[in-house]
Amino acid sequence: MAEERQIRHVTVYGAGIMGRGIAYVALLGGYHCTLVDINASILEAAKREIEGFFDEGIRRGKVAPDEKLNGLERLTLSTDIERSAQAADFVIEAVPEDMKLKLDLLSRVEARVAETVVIASNTSSLSITELGAALEDPTRFAGMHFFNPVPRMKLVEIVRGLETTDKTVRIIETVARGMGKAVVVVKDSPGFITSRMNALIGNEAFYMLMEGLATAEDIDRAIKLGLNHPMGPFEMVDMVGLDTRLAVLRFLHERLGEKYRPCPLLIQYVKAGRLGRKVGRGVYTYEKKDPSESERP
Repeated sequence: MAEERQIRHVTVYGAGIMGRGIAYVALLGGYHCTLVDINASILEAAKREIEGFFDEGIRRGKVAPDEKLNGLERLTLSTDIERSAQAADFVIEAVPEDMKLKLDLLSRVEARVAETVVIASNTSSLSITELGAALEDPTRFAGMHFFNPVPRMKLVEIVRGLETTDKTVRIIETVARGMGKAVVVVKDSPGFITSRMNALIGNEAFYMLMEGLATAEDIDRAIKLGLNHPMGPFEMVDMVGLDTRLAVLRFLHERLGEKYRPCPLLIQYVKAGRLGRKVGRGVYTYEKKDPSESERP
């Protein structure tokens, strides 16, 4: 059972798009952070991007120059899953949306962390109850769903599994707020709040595109200017990854029924390798590939 104590050291597993963003907001919140990935080159790329996040914050007047220096001094990179777990006060798993991968990592981490450490999973759709059932102590486990891009998106969804205690939720709320995030607490259900809604909007946008209703650019423009969304659905899916969106839709279709059946055009794009910014081409084409989130710790 997790104790309510001051959290100083956050360990993040997975240095992809989400993991590096989470590490940045942890550092900005004053935490020491160990970012863990088995791929050393991904870790170095993550460090460069974290430095870029600080630089952007400085340019925008949101971050003081000494915050960058102090923050980077509190950042540790590691390729050792077990050893990094031993120093953790709080764990956030941020590897790709693959149940087997997450279960394997969570089991390895739980075997090394102290009994008082809360373990959170940054999943957008997978069952927290199912993930927690693989742990020796599911009471200290919950979902901690961040949003992409993590430095700019204010919300964290805290997802209670069947065994998650109130104490665990309170600890996660404290850490999330320390990172400058607002929180909502939801019970474990497929897609939680935001993924269910976002999947429907994004899938319908692909149906509109397939039907020739409008261009991708005009659909994005309509959603941004007409519904006041900060990003259009195609801009969003290119950032998140078309393969990730398809996996979420398939999961929701299996659990919640026909309204989540993936659009054939989305399936076609994924088969063609048009996975979004991380490969340079999705709905739109990009000059430079973004670091892939598919690297596994």
